[in-house]
Amino acid sequence: MAKMAQQSVTKIILTGAIAGIIGGGAILYGQRGVENLQATTQKVNTKATKTTTISDNATATSAYGKISDAVVSVLNFSKSGTNSYQESSEGSGVIYKKAGDAAYVVTNNHVINDAAQIQVMLHDGKKVTATLVGKDAMTDLAVLKIDPSVVTTTADFGDSSKIQVGQKVLAIGSPLGSEYASSVTEGIISAKKRLVASTSENGQNYGGSTVIQTDAAINPGNSGGPLVNFQGQVVGINSMKLSSSASGTSVEGMGFAIPSDQVVDVVNKLVRDGKITRPAIGIGLVELSAVTVDDQKKLLKIPASVNGGVVVMSTTQNGPADKAGLKKYDVITAIDGKKVTGQADLREELYKHNLNDTVTITYYHQEDKKTVKVKLTQKLES
Repeated sequence: MAKMAQQSVTKIILTGAIAGIIGGGAILYGQRGVENLQATTQKVNTKATKTTTISDNATATSAYGKISDAVVSVLNFSKSGTNSYQESSEGSGVIYKKAGDAAYVVTNNHVINDAAQIQVMLHDGKKVTATLVGKDAMTDLAVLKIDPSVVTTTADFGDSSKIQVGQKVLAIGSPLGSEYASSVTEGIISAKKRLVASTSENGQNYGGSTVIQTDAAINPGNSGGPLVNFQGQVVGINSMKLSSSASGTSVEGMGFAIPSDQVVDVVNKLVRDGKITRPAIGIGLVELSAVTVDDQKKLLKIPASVNGGVVVMSTTQNGPADKAGLKKYDVITAIDGKKVTGQADLREELYKHNLNDTVTITYYHQEDKKTVKVKLTQKLES
């Protein structure tokens, strides 16, 4: 029976490797142990150009036919002897590019985590050795490369910012392993931007993930497989599902996928650099929405008109925020003129930038609205 890790609070099951599971997400903006933060989608330019209009006669069958040959099973092997390996878990993946002497597969980081050897099983059942190009625990994404000569089809990415609640989608993958490879389930987009908590299997708090919610059935082994619109384009990478509430109430039809816009940004960086480097502003924070109205008035002393933002609870000594003069109880409301209503918005805007970029932060120090330039000299720990 597959062993599945559960979150202690929300009991989220990561649905990738059938055994041994690790989550994705992010930790603090340059500080550990102050508050859980939750990841957000980065607005990026995908290479998909046909996502705005889906044909009226598009069907699940036609969509599946366009992409099914690009969907693969990903096999994680551990070392069992000097020159021997045994399969320890399985997940899914999708071939998204052929370039030069390699074809590239995107999957979940937790699918290939701690693998001594990785194999990819193609749609025709053929197995080939895969090489890890790069992985990112924060977003729970990884890129593999395989021999391009065996690849007949690559998937196209759709623009996840264009999806609509209620839109029909397909989840394709290998639930319960390669025995059920290329299984497809149909559902709808239940929410475009849902924040879910996640931690690694060793207890490290990554903060959370901003994901697409769907009621398409997602099961152990589906992780790394595509969430597909009826145009046959990948709008997300399936990653986890909610099995029960914090109180223990069982739930069904709550699966989650990493938005394709974020996937494209991350995989391009992994192929280019082999890793992801993110800037930090060096603060611990809470969302303003978590602070009572009385405390907003008496403790923060901000105007009643401020209805969104993040509250600075601490700063890293000599970090970017500290050097810029931000103090405890300041309330950040915008970055580069883009409104920040909570942690997700802050992360979304922050991670558009590179290390050593300079951003303009708008914030309230009690009743005074201020702006300050902050140079992103601190690297986010991972």
